[in-house]
Amino acid sequence: MKIVTSASDLPQGCAFVPTMGALHSGHQSLFALAAKKSQSVLASIFVNPLQFENSDDLAKYPRTPERDAQLAEESGVTHLWLPQHEEIYPPGFTKLSAGPLGQMYEGASRPGHFDGVVTVVSRLFELARPRYAIFGEKDFQQLSLIRKLKSEVEIIGAPTIRESDGLALSSRNARLDSDARARATVIARALYAAVAAPDHGSARLAMREIISTEPAFTLDYAHVIDEENFSDATKATVHARAIIAGWLNGIRLIDNMAMKPRGQR
Repeated sequence: MKIVTSASDLPQGCAFVPTMGALHSGHQSLFALAAKKSQSVLASIFVNPLQFENSDDLAKYPRTPERDAQLAEESGVTHLWLPQHEEIYPPGFTKLSAGPLGQMYEGASRPGHFDGVVTVVSRLFELARPRYAIFGEKDFQQLSLIRKLKSEVEIIGAPTIRESDGLALSSRNARLDSDARARATVIARALYAAVAAPDHGSARLAMREIISTEPAFTLDYAHVIDEENFSDATKATVHARAIIAGWLNGIRLIDNMAMKPRGQR
């Protein structure tokens, strides 16, 4: 594996997995998918300051550079890109707007977050010029916004990877102590209940009822949305998704699951 700090040394036409580090098995699944698309697998690690709504959250974001490099190499990454801030954000760079979708749900709770996401992804694409880019479905709203970017890059969504108890893998999980880690499984239990519910109204109710059994979790939202535009899912919605977010010990956790397509419920 080659470690790269300048975009001029990046491979051409690669399969690209942008990350913020603190790599885990979920990232490994993205690297494996990238390797099926190209012999050149590029991973980047850049903790993007523009997508943090406060400096404290940015400072606390987990950083494990030595472990990240080892995991990336073991997972088939051929080039590990560690961009310099000045290269990503040169003087006079243009900050993009994520538009109306970027102001819903995660965007409403984290003002400016998705503007920072689409800005950094756009810059990474401009510099790396990959053929493919792989993103996990766990950050489904982020994936939806990236798919709307004007780019020639083929965007590939990858399934969420979960622990045996259902908890979705996330770099933020590293900040949970053992007690909070156990309590966090309430999120997956709520989503599984939503998927099993007979209709969208029952799904919404089931999520809230299960979340209410865990007083340590502060719910932000629990909805069933139309994947196309993030409006509330209705009987006419073909592809619906249950989404949930909240805080546990001050740590924000998000997750989602696809509902059964219309006609299969």
